Amino acid sequence: MSKLLLFQGDSITDASRNRQNPDNLGGGYVFLAAASHQCHTPDLGLRILNRGISGNRTRDLLQRWDADCIDLKPDYLSLFIGINNTWRRYDANDPTPDKVFEQELRSLLDRTFAETDVTPEHTVLLEPFLLDVPKGAKTYWFEDLTPKQKIVARAAADFGTRHIPLQRIFDEACARAPAGFWAPDGVHPSPAGHQLIANAWLDTFASVL
Repeated sequence: MSKLLLFQGDSITDASRNRQNPDNLGGGYVFLAAASHQCHTPDLGLRILNRGISGNRTRDLLQRWDADCIDLKPDYLSLFIGINNTWRRYDANDPTPDKVFEQELRSLLDRTFAETDVTPEHTVLLEPFLLDVPKGAKTYWFEDLTPKQKIVARAAADFGTRHIPLQRIFDEACARAPAGFWAPDGVHPSPAGHQLIANAWLDTFASVL
């Protein structure tokens, strides 16, 4: 039986996937990474699913983790979550305290490692990132986001998962093209931004295999 790689997260992972088709991967980094991976390693026969849902926070993942993770019995997990935990503080006055974010993130990982065949070594955590687009409009968001980025990095180190530092990757990319080129609203990647994530993911996942 082929092994299953599960992508989980929010709108960046969702990428307008067709939820009526459970095998649809959307049009973002998941699709790009899956296409490249399967093209170059067809012998592995890895099955890939995308269960990202736009607008999700860590609390939303916890609510659907049985149906959209545990019951799917994945062998590999890629988890990209956190920007909406920051965003809702500023657009809906609904913050996620750092302590709650950390508890929820660790609960997701605890359940996954206890109830599926996924191991920490077969898990990729992607750091939530933010670009200041339009310039000067989102700088203050980092007051909330930076501690959460550190929480993701700390969880990766404590559990022993792979970690992708997307903030650094996007910041470095902004030396080559303006921030809006990579993420027109500072959060949702352009096609080039999705490719940037896919490239980093592929480099990281190569070490998983």
